[in-house]
Amino acid sequence: MKSLVIHGKEDIRWEDRDAPEPREGEVRLRVAFVGICGSDLHYYFHGANGEYTIREPLVPGHELSGVVDLDPSGRLAPGTPVTVHPARYGASVPGLEERPHLRPGGDYLGSAAANPHRQGGASELLIVEDHMIRVLPEGLPLERAALAEPLAVALHAVSLAGDITGRRVLVIGAGPIGLLVVAAAVHAGAAVVGASDVRPEPLDRARSLGASELALVGRDTIENESYDVVFECSGVGVALTQAVRAARRTGTIVQVGMLPNTDTGVNLAPMLAKELTIRGAFRFSTEIDDAVRMLAESDALDPVISHVIPASDAVRAFDVARDSSASAKVLLSL
Repeated sequence: MKSLVIHGKEDIRWEDRDAPEPREGEVRLRVAFVGICGSDLHYYFHGANGEYTIREPLVPGHELSGVVDLDPSGRLAPGTPVTVHPARYGASVPGLEERPHLRPGGDYLGSAAANPHRQGGASELLIVEDHMIRVLPEGLPLERAALAEPLAVALHAVSLAGDITGRRVLVIGAGPIGLLVVAAAVHAGAAVVGASDVRPEPLDRARSLGASELALVGRDTIENESYDVVFECSGVGVALTQAVRAARRTGTIVQVGMLPNTDTGVNLAPMLAKELTIRGAFRFSTEIDDAVRMLAESDALDPVISHVIPASDAVRAFDVARDSSASAKVLLSL
Protein backbone atom coordinates (compact mmCIF):
# COMPACT_ATOMS: atom_id res chain seq x y z
CA MET A 1 0.00 0.00 0.00
CA LYS A 2 0.98 3.67 -0.30
CA SER A 3 1.38 6.12 2.57
CA LEU A 4 2.16 9.82 2.70
CA VAL A 5 5.12 10.28 5.03
CA ILE A 6 6.80 13.43 6.37
CA HIS A 7 10.50 12.76 6.98
CA GLY A 8 11.40 16.33 8.00
CA LYS A 9 11.04 19.96 7.02
CA GLU A 10 9.64 20.13 3.45
CA ASP A 11 10.41 16.45 2.94
CA ILE A 12 7.23 14.50 2.21
CA ARG A 13 7.11 11.25 0.27
CA TRP A 14 4.40 9.02 -1.26
CA GLU A 15 6.00 5.73 -0.40
CA ASP A 16 5.35 2.01 -0.17
CA ARG A 17 4.60 0.42 3.19
CA ASP A 18 3.42 -3.03 4.20
CA ALA A 19 -0.34 -3.43 4.49
CA PRO A 20 -1.25 -3.56 8.21
CA GLU A 21 -3.24 -6.44 9.69
CA PRO A 22 -5.95 -5.69 12.28
CA ARG A 23 -5.92 -7.43 15.64
CA GLU A 24 -8.82 -8.11 17.96
CA GLY A 25 -10.69 -4.87 18.68
CA GLU A 26 -9.30 -3.18 15.57
CA VAL A 27 -10.71 -2.39 12.13
CA ARG A 28 -8.83 -1.82 8.88
CA LEU A 29 -10.13 1.06 6.77
CA ARG A 30 -9.60 1.94 3.15
CA VAL A 31 -9.12 5.70 3.41
CA ALA A 32 -10.83 7.93 0.84
CA PHE A 33 -10.13 11.52 1.92
CA VAL A 34 -7.86 13.22 4.44
CA GLY A 35 -8.07 16.92 5.29
CA ILE A 36 -4.91 19.01 5.64
CA CYS A 37 -4.99 20.70 9.05
CA GLY A 38 -2.86 23.53 10.42
CA SER A 39 -0.83 21.05 12.46
CA ASP A 40 -0.06 19.08 9.28
CA LEU A 41 1.16 22.30 7.64
CA HIS A 42 3.47 22.98 10.58
CA TYR A 43 4.88 19.46 10.51
CA TYR A 44 5.59 19.71 6.77
CA PHE A 45 6.85 23.28 6.44
CA HIS A 46 8.69 23.52 9.78
CA GLY A 47 9.35 19.94 10.84
CA ALA A 48 7.51 20.67 14.09
CA ASN A 49 4.13 21.70 15.45
CA GLY A 50 4.69 23.96 18.45
CA GLU A 51 6.86 22.03 20.89
CA TYR A 52 6.37 18.72 19.06
CA THR A 53 9.25 17.98 16.65
CA ILE A 54 9.31 15.17 14.10
CA ARG A 55 11.82 12.62 15.39
CA GLU A 56 10.86 9.77 13.07
CA PRO A 57 8.94 9.53 9.77
CA LEU A 58 5.35 10.64 10.41
CA VAL A 59 2.19 9.86 8.47
CA PRO A 60 0.05 13.01 8.90
CA GLY A 61 -3.71 13.34 8.98
CA HIS A 62 -6.49 13.17 11.56
CA GLU A 63 -9.44 14.43 9.48
CA LEU A 64 -10.55 11.50 7.38
CA SER A 65 -13.27 9.42 5.81
CA GLY A 66 -13.28 6.05 4.14
CA VAL A 67 -14.85 2.62 4.13
CA VAL A 68 -14.34 -0.52 6.18
CA ASP A 69 -11.87 -2.86 4.51
CA LEU A 70 -11.64 -5.60 7.14
CA ASP A 71 -13.32 -6.06 10.53
CA PRO A 72 -12.20 -9.29 12.19
CA SER A 73 -15.19 -9.14 14.54
CA GLY A 74 -17.62 -9.18 11.61
CA ARG A 75 -19.60 -6.32 13.14
CA LEU A 76 -18.93 -3.94 10.23
CA ALA A 77 -19.33 -5.15 6.67
CA PRO A 78 -16.70 -4.32 4.07
CA GLY A 79 -17.60 -1.10 2.28
CA THR A 80 -19.37 0.47 5.27
CA PRO A 81 -18.73 4.25 5.04
CA VAL A 82 -17.15 5.75 8.16
CA THR A 83 -15.25 8.58 9.71
CA VAL A 84 -12.98 8.36 12.75
CA HIS A 85 -12.70 9.99 16.17
CA PRO A 86 -8.91 10.40 16.12
CA ALA A 87 -8.27 10.48 19.90
CA ARG A 88 -7.25 7.80 22.34
CA TYR A 89 -7.72 9.13 25.87
CA GLY A 90 -5.39 8.79 28.82
CA ALA A 91 -6.29 7.19 32.15
CA SER A 92 -9.26 8.58 34.06
CA VAL A 93 -8.54 11.65 36.19
CA PRO A 94 -10.82 12.96 38.96
CA GLY A 95 -12.56 16.13 37.83
CA LEU A 96 -12.22 15.33 34.12
CA GLU A 97 -14.94 12.72 33.86
CA GLU A 98 -16.89 14.89 31.41
CA ARG A 99 -13.77 16.05 29.55
CA PRO A 100 -11.79 12.95 28.62
CA HIS A 101 -10.00 14.86 25.85
CA LEU A 102 -8.12 16.82 28.55
CA ARG A 103 -6.69 13.79 30.33
CA PRO A 104 -2.89 13.51 30.15
CA GLY A 105 -1.37 10.53 28.44
CA GLY A 106 -3.67 10.20 25.43
CA ASP A 107 -2.71 10.51 21.79
CA TYR A 108 -4.11 11.68 18.46
CA LEU A 109 -3.79 10.43 14.91
CA GLY A 110 -0.97 12.10 12.99
CA SER A 111 0.79 13.58 16.02
CA ALA A 112 4.47 13.80 16.98
CA ALA A 113 3.57 14.57 20.60
CA ALA A 114 4.27 10.97 21.62
CA ASN A 115 7.45 9.00 21.01
CA PRO A 116 7.07 6.80 19.04
CA HIS A 117 4.77 9.06 17.05
CA ARG A 118 1.08 8.30 16.58
CA GLN A 119 0.86 7.65 12.85
CA GLY A 120 -1.99 9.36 11.01
CA GLY A 121 -4.58 8.65 8.38
CA ALA A 122 -2.88 9.58 5.09
CA SER A 123 -2.45 5.94 4.04
CA GLU A 124 -4.44 3.83 1.65
CA LEU A 125 -5.08 1.39 4.52
CA LEU A 126 -5.38 2.42 8.16
CA ILE A 127 -5.83 0.44 11.38
CA VAL A 128 -7.93 2.04 14.13
CA GLU A 129 -9.51 0.72 17.29
CA ASP A 130 -13.17 -0.14 16.82
CA HIS A 131 -14.39 2.44 19.38
CA MET A 132 -12.95 5.20 17.17
CA ILE A 133 -15.25 4.31 14.24
CA ARG A 134 -18.30 6.43 13.43
CA VAL A 135 -20.58 4.87 10.80
CA LEU A 136 -21.92 7.50 8.42
CA PRO A 137 -25.63 8.07 7.86
CA GLU A 138 -26.97 7.04 4.48
CA GLY A 139 -26.48 9.76 1.89
CA LEU A 140 -23.55 11.55 3.56
CA PRO A 141 -20.80 11.75 0.90
CA LEU A 142 -17.33 10.63 1.94
CA GLU A 143 -15.86 13.92 0.75
CA ARG A 144 -18.10 15.98 3.05
CA ALA A 145 -17.65 13.49 5.88
CA ALA A 146 -13.95 14.39 6.00
CA LEU A 147 -15.09 17.65 7.66
CA ALA A 148 -16.43 15.81 10.71
CA GLU A 149 -13.30 16.21 12.84
CA PRO A 150 -12.72 19.96 12.25
CA LEU A 151 -16.45 20.64 12.55
CA ALA A 152 -16.39 18.84 15.91
CA VAL A 153 -13.60 21.22 16.98
CA ALA A 154 -15.81 24.17 15.99
CA LEU A 155 -18.91 22.79 17.73
CA HIS A 156 -16.91 22.21 20.91
CA ALA A 157 -15.56 25.76 20.83
CA VAL A 158 -19.06 27.20 20.41
CA SER A 159 -20.37 25.06 23.26
CA LEU A 160 -17.73 26.53 25.58
CA ALA A 161 -19.31 29.97 25.12
CA GLY A 162 -22.60 28.77 26.59
CA ASP A 163 -25.97 29.61 25.07
CA ILE A 164 -25.34 32.06 22.22
CA THR A 165 -28.96 32.21 21.06
CA GLY A 166 -29.72 35.78 20.02
CA ARG A 167 -26.16 36.95 20.77
CA ARG A 168 -23.77 38.99 18.65
CA VAL A 169 -20.76 36.83 17.76
CA LEU A 170 -17.42 37.67 16.14
CA VAL A 171 -15.05 35.12 14.58
CA ILE A 172 -11.49 36.39 14.15
CA GLY A 173 -9.67 34.45 11.44
CA ALA A 174 -11.71 32.95 8.59
CA GLY A 175 -9.51 29.99 7.77
CA PRO A 176 -11.03 26.49 7.69
CA ILE A 177 -11.65 26.32 11.45
CA GLY A 178 -12.91 29.89 11.57
CA LEU A 179 -15.33 29.14 8.74
CA LEU A 180 -16.65 26.11 10.59
CA VAL A 181 -17.01 28.19 13.78
CA VAL A 182 -19.06 30.68 11.74
CA ALA A 183 -21.31 27.83 10.60
CA ALA A 184 -21.52 26.37 14.12
CA ALA A 185 -22.44 29.76 15.60
CA VAL A 186 -25.17 30.26 13.00
CA HIS A 187 -26.42 26.74 13.73
CA ALA A 188 -26.44 27.53 17.48
CA GLY A 189 -28.79 30.48 16.96
CA ALA A 190 -26.53 33.54 17.08
CA ALA A 191 -28.42 36.66 16.01
CA VAL A 192 -25.43 38.14 14.20
CA VAL A 193 -22.16 36.49 13.22
CA GLY A 194 -19.28 38.73 12.20
CA ALA A 195 -15.95 37.65 10.71
CA SER A 196 -12.59 39.35 10.34
CA ASP A 197 -9.50 38.34 8.40
CA VAL A 198 -6.40 39.78 6.78
CA ARG A 199 -7.52 38.61 3.32
CA PRO A 200 -10.76 39.33 1.44
CA GLU A 201 -11.15 35.81 0.00
CA PRO A 202 -11.73 34.08 3.37
CA LEU A 203 -14.29 36.75 4.21
CA ASP A 204 -16.20 35.97 1.03
CA ARG A 205 -16.32 32.33 2.13
CA ALA A 206 -17.49 33.37 5.61
CA ARG A 207 -20.33 35.34 4.04
CA SER A 208 -21.47 32.24 2.14
CA LEU A 209 -21.73 30.40 5.49
CA GLY A 210 -23.84 33.06 7.21
CA ALA A 211 -21.48 35.80 8.41
CA SER A 212 -23.17 39.16 7.89
CA GLU A 213 -20.64 41.63 9.34
CA LEU A 214 -17.27 41.40 7.63
CA ALA A 215 -14.09 43.27 8.59
CA LEU A 216 -10.88 43.28 6.55
CA VAL A 217 -7.90 43.87 8.82
CA GLY A 218 -6.14 47.11 7.88
CA ARG A 219 -9.20 48.52 6.14
CA ASP A 220 -12.22 48.12 8.42
CA THR A 221 -12.54 48.98 12.09
CA ILE A 222 -14.24 46.71 14.60
CA GLU A 223 -15.87 48.89 17.23
CA ASN A 224 -14.87 48.32 20.82
CA GLU A 225 -17.41 46.46 22.97
CA SER A 226 -19.49 45.47 19.94
CA TYR A 227 -19.83 41.68 20.41
CA ASP A 228 -21.13 39.46 23.19
CA VAL A 229 -18.90 36.51 22.24
CA VAL A 230 -15.63 36.46 20.32
CA PHE A 231 -13.96 33.35 18.90
CA GLU A 232 -10.27 33.91 18.16
CA CYS A 233 -9.37 31.41 15.44
CA SER A 234 -6.16 32.82 13.94
CA GLY A 235 -3.70 31.93 16.71
CA VAL A 236 -2.03 35.35 16.44
CA GLY A 237 -1.36 37.28 19.63
CA VAL A 238 -2.45 40.65 18.28
CA ALA A 239 -5.79 39.08 17.34
CA LEU A 240 -6.39 38.16 20.99
CA THR A 241 -5.80 41.81 21.85
CA GLN A 242 -8.46 42.71 19.26
CA ALA A 243 -10.82 40.12 20.77
CA VAL A 244 -10.49 41.73 24.21
CA ARG A 245 -11.30 45.13 22.73
CA ALA A 246 -14.24 43.87 20.66
CA ALA A 247 -15.91 41.97 23.51
CA ARG A 248 -18.66 43.65 25.47
CA ARG A 249 -18.57 43.93 29.26
CA THR A 250 -19.10 40.53 30.92
CA GLY A 251 -18.60 38.99 27.49
CA THR A 252 -16.81 35.76 26.60
CA ILE A 253 -13.74 35.09 24.48
CA VAL A 254 -12.94 31.56 23.31
CA GLN A 255 -9.37 31.02 22.13
CA VAL A 256 -9.62 28.45 19.35
CA GLY A 257 -6.50 29.17 17.29
CA MET A 258 -3.28 27.55 18.52
CA LEU A 259 -1.10 30.28 19.97
CA PRO A 260 2.69 29.89 19.56
CA ASN A 261 4.49 28.19 22.42
CA THR A 262 6.36 31.33 23.40
CA ASP A 263 5.90 34.62 25.23
CA THR A 264 3.41 36.62 23.17
CA GLY A 265 2.70 40.34 23.26
CA VAL A 266 -0.98 40.56 24.17
CA ASN A 267 -2.78 43.49 25.83
CA LEU A 268 -5.29 42.01 28.25
CA ALA A 269 -5.73 45.14 30.37
CA PRO A 270 -9.32 45.86 29.23
CA MET A 271 -10.50 42.44 30.42
CA LEU A 272 -10.39 43.56 34.05
CA ALA A 273 -12.79 46.49 33.78
CA LYS A 274 -15.04 44.42 31.53
CA GLU A 275 -14.91 41.30 33.73
CA LEU A 276 -14.44 39.16 30.64
CA THR A 277 -14.26 35.38 30.57
CA ILE A 278 -11.44 34.00 28.42
CA ARG A 279 -11.55 30.26 27.73
CA GLY A 280 -9.25 27.95 25.87
CA ALA A 281 -10.68 25.38 23.46
CA PHE A 282 -8.84 22.11 22.89
CA ARG A 283 -10.06 19.59 20.32
CA PHE A 284 -13.37 18.00 21.42
CA SER A 285 -14.98 15.13 23.30
CA THR A 286 -18.19 13.68 21.83
CA GLU A 287 -18.99 16.50 19.42
CA ILE A 288 -17.92 14.44 16.40
CA ASP A 289 -21.28 12.67 16.64
CA ASP A 290 -23.06 16.04 16.45
CA ALA A 291 -20.82 16.98 13.52
CA VAL A 292 -21.72 13.84 11.58
CA ARG A 293 -25.44 14.53 12.08
CA MET A 294 -25.04 18.16 11.03
CA LEU A 295 -23.12 17.18 7.88
CA ALA A 296 -25.77 14.61 7.00
CA GLU A 297 -28.59 17.14 7.30
CA SER A 298 -27.36 19.60 4.68
CA ASP A 299 -24.77 20.36 2.02
CA ALA A 300 -24.38 23.89 3.41
CA LEU A 301 -20.77 23.26 4.49
CA ASP A 302 -19.58 21.98 1.12
CA PRO A 303 -18.08 25.41 0.25
CA VAL A 304 -15.55 24.91 3.06
CA ILE A 305 -13.86 22.32 0.83
CA SER A 306 -12.04 24.31 -1.82
CA HIS A 307 -9.70 21.67 -3.29
CA VAL A 308 -9.41 17.90 -3.60
CA ILE A 309 -5.89 16.88 -4.65
CA PRO A 310 -4.39 13.37 -4.99
CA ALA A 311 -2.13 12.40 -2.10
CA SER A 312 0.53 11.53 -4.66
CA ASP A 313 0.67 15.27 -5.44
CA ALA A 314 1.16 16.24 -1.80
CA VAL A 315 3.73 18.98 -2.31
CA ARG A 316 1.26 20.94 -4.43
CA ALA A 317 -1.56 20.17 -1.99
CA PHE A 318 0.39 21.56 0.97
CA ASP A 319 1.42 24.66 -1.00
CA VAL A 320 -2.23 25.31 -1.91
CA ALA A 321 -3.39 24.69 1.67
CA ARG A 322 -0.90 27.24 3.01
CA ASP A 323 -2.28 30.01 0.76
CA SER A 324 -5.46 31.31 2.43
CA SER A 325 -6.20 33.55 -0.55
CA ALA A 326 -6.45 30.49 -2.79
CA SER A 327 -7.89 27.82 -0.52
CA ALA A 328 -10.07 26.93 2.44
CA LYS A 329 -10.02 23.22 3.38
CA VAL A 330 -7.82 21.12 1.11
CA LEU A 331 -8.55 17.39 1.00
CA LEU A 332 -6.11 14.71 -0.09
CA SER A 333 -7.72 11.90 -2.08
CA LEU A 334 -6.27 8.43 -1.61
